[in-house]
Amino acid sequence: MKKLLIPLLFVSGFLLLYEQSKDQPNIYIIAGAIVVFMFGLMRLNTKIPHKNNNKDQDNVQ
Repeated sequence: MKKLLIPLLFVSGFLLLYEQSKDQPNIYIIAGAIVVFMFGLMRLNTKIPHKNNNKDQDNVQ
């Protein structure tokens, strides 16, 4: 899943930058790319382990 999310983030980021460089950017394409980018970041963030995971488990026991 992570192998699919990273290229999706790059494509949506490139689309955002390309669309904003036009004289008349399409607001719907920009809004859609932002939604895809934020959704991809959210999904990718759930795959990354938290730094303080072991400390939280020690405090519970």
